[in-house]
Amino acid sequence: METCQGLRRAALGAAVVLACAAAGAPVSAQEWPSRTVTVVVPLGAGTASDVAARVVFEQVGKQVGQTVVIENRPGAGGTTGANAVAKAAPDGYMALAYGAMAGSAALYSKLPYDPLDDFIPVISLGQQPLAVVVSPARGWKTLGDLVAEGKAKPGTLNYGSAGIGSASHFGAERLRVSAGFEAQQIAFRGVEALTEIIGGRVDFSVQPFQNTLALIRDGKLAALAVSANKRVAALPDVPTTIEAGLPPDSVYPFYTGIYLPAKTPLSIAGKLRDEIAKALMTPAVKERLTGLGIESTPMTVEQFGRFFRDDVAANIALVKAAKIPTQ
Repeated sequence: METCQGLRRAALGAAVVLACAAAGAPVSAQEWPSRTVTVVVPLGAGTASDVAARVVFEQVGKQVGQTVVIENRPGAGGTTGANAVAKAAPDGYMALAYGAMAGSAALYSKLPYDPLDDFIPVISLGQQPLAVVVSPARGWKTLGDLVAEGKAKPGTLNYGSAGIGSASHFGAERLRVSAGFEAQQIAFRGVEALTEIIGGRVDFSVQPFQNTLALIRDGKLAALAVSANKRVAALPDVPTTIEAGLPPDSVYPFYTGIYLPAKTPLSIAGKLRDEIAKALMTPAVKERLTGLGIESTPMTVEQFGRFFRDDVAANIALVKAAKIPTQ
């Protein structure tokens, strides 16, 4: 930098000033990536965010000519892995793939990071609708049947989730609050809730398609509705919760967001966004994501930032309405 300052004092021209400014600037988007990129999934292998990230970033790695490593760092409801990314060097070489960032912002009052201020929301890998599933043996044919029983027998129904703050937890709470009935949460590890529904020990669950599609198609689970704004190609005969008679706020948007540390240069965030958007539009990736029920319409960094902030506000409102204790 002393050399640059000397050149400035010598007034060798505007071109030299620009060169000096560039010399002191962070790594540019043109230079990124020049080595391995790590994408942290703060949940276990096989979860919805993990699978979506692996599908998309395999293609991103091919596009940029670098290895992209998916690293699972579960713990504390996803906050352990998220904190690692928040504290990482803001150079674009560590990103976060997280499907419960907005939920954790609403649920945890003392996080080691600020979900709104410590990250750049880059892009969503797409929304994966949630399926409202029950055992066929229960005899419920429509979502209205489930809601009617919930209202007729207040507090007697239960639902299975993957734990506090998970999509299956907040999705079920959004459903029951919107419909106006009570139900008790029973938390399980992973997708054990579905086994309990099939066995008749749990009444219903609101689960990502990835966990439910095969069981629905095999007739082991019945899908009463999908938590989405429109019907899903994977289950075209199943109505949305809105079509089933509930208001629009019955829909819980479940998506895997990609985030970078807050001080990452916007040029790098923009390039990462563009590479992901390109990957999402490739036929092979689209086919694999569609098979999981994930529908992608790539947003700009600005659009996803607004979407994420709105979703945080909606989750905060849900926690209050459902009287979910903050952690």
